[in-house]
Amino acid sequence: MKEAVDQSTDPGIERLCKKHERFIAAPTSNGIERIEARFYGNMFSPHRHDTYALGITMQGVQTFNYRGEFRASNPGNVIILHPDEIHDGGAGTEDGLQYRMLYLEPALLRGGLDHESDPLPFVGEPVINDRVLWSVLASVLGELDCDVDPMLRDQFVADIAQRLSLHGKTPLKQPRFNAAARMDQVRAFLEDNFDRPVQSDELEQIADMDRYRLIRHFRARFGTTPYRYLMMRRLQKARALMVLGQPLAGIAAETGFSDQSHFNRHFRQTYGVTPGRWAGLIAKRAH
Repeated sequence: MKEAVDQSTDPGIERLCKKHERFIAAPTSNGIERIEARFYGNMFSPHRHDTYALGITMQGVQTFNYRGEFRASNPGNVIILHPDEIHDGGAGTEDGLQYRMLYLEPALLRGGLDHESDPLPFVGEPVINDRVLWSVLASVLGELDCDVDPMLRDQFVADIAQRLSLHGKTPLKQPRFNAAARMDQVRAFLEDNFDRPVQSDELEQIADMDRYRLIRHFRARFGTTPYRYLMMRRLQKARALMVLGQPLAGIAAETGFSDQSHFNRHFRQTYGVTPGRWAGLIAKRAH
């Protein structure tokens, strides 16, 4: 039997309110997102992120399908999902589910590795019992109403990189030569131009290599493709506008999507729910 961590002493961990569903999105910070989710039943259809998703199950049983297997996490466990891995999510019992999740960009995690050119760690088992990692995540997930102190962020990124490297069994395959500086330039270009169409030949000029080679190097460095990275930047901006209460009708155009249906499709593919459902659950925070 897995040993559960005593969460009763953590003042930042709230209890699950019966018949109450909501998302809480913390203030955005460079390279990280933090949320709390409370719900019943199967909430998320199959989707994927371009970040590491690191979570702590607080109450209930957290169930999901990942890499061809059904998984379940109990309170005290840590969930580790690798970038671009498809998964769904739901509550495993009628009592509902409460969990908190940290979404950590590979570019930020890379800074915490021993060597800047090291491959990103891949943890094959998505549900683990690691008291040290649980405590690290709880330290940054306990106060979602507050910004993350920059020094605390540096500390927990280094700690998370160390723990993931410890558990990692299969690193991503690295290309034959290190194109780190060029890929960093491509990433910066995508960050600056997320709200407009970006063409492959623009990226080829920045990286000084053909588009297919570029994709391989970009994936090795950041865990996803340039296209997926661009889509995620658009969706992150869209979610920030949704938190501010802006109408969905205007968000698609403001964030670089061709139309509303294009925005809706990518949002659901990434987060497992529709934009309207997400906005509704965010709004419940005020009640």
